[in-house]
Amino acid sequence: QEQLVESGGGLVQPGGSLRLSCDGSKLTQSYGARGWFRQAPGKERQAVSAMTITDLNTYYADSVKARFTIAKNNAKNTMYLQMHTVKPEDTAVYYCAAGSDIDRVRETAAYDYWGQGTQVTVSS
Repeated sequence: QEQLVESGGGLVQPGGSLRLSCDGSKLTQSYGARGWFRQAPGKERQAVSAMTITDLNTYYADSVKARFTIAKNNAKNTMYLQMHTVKPEDTAVYYCAAGSDIDRVRETAAYDYWGQGTQVTVSS
């Protein structure tokens, strides 16, 4: 069974930085779409950032542009989300995902496999 494992979440002060990792080393095949989503209490899961592997095009939600960066280490099949200048509204459970629908990378329906999530809390 395909498996994604997130790590790197935690408590960070406003204005600080955090790097999330998504270990995809146990994936048995390549997926064209890799994404990061987040879900705050009482809210829907929303796309934060995504990457199409074939052409390395990236997507960022308006709320995180210029603050977050998505990257992938192909040798380790690990995806990262570097978060800078974090804000309290970034507080959520962050999930990584892998899927084949490269035309809908902003949508949860495009992804077939999800990690278990990692909590990010931005608070002083």
